[in-house]
Amino acid sequence: MGNNDRFEKIYSQGAINVMEIWVDKETGVNYVFHASGNAGGMTPLLGRDGKPVVSTVLNY
Repeated sequence: MGNNDRFEKIYSQGAINVMEIWVDKETGVNYVFHASGNAGGMTPLLGRDGKPVVSTVLNY
């Protein structure tokens, strides 16, 4: 991955049933990606309050 990539994977588990967390480096919003076989999807990661989880954005 190059330095201009907008998303950064910060967590990964599984091989067939994959669960990953990605961070948008421009907004800091965290996303959950889940894939199983040929199907997959991504959605914002929500906290207990129902609001998106936002990480501190570092200048890359």
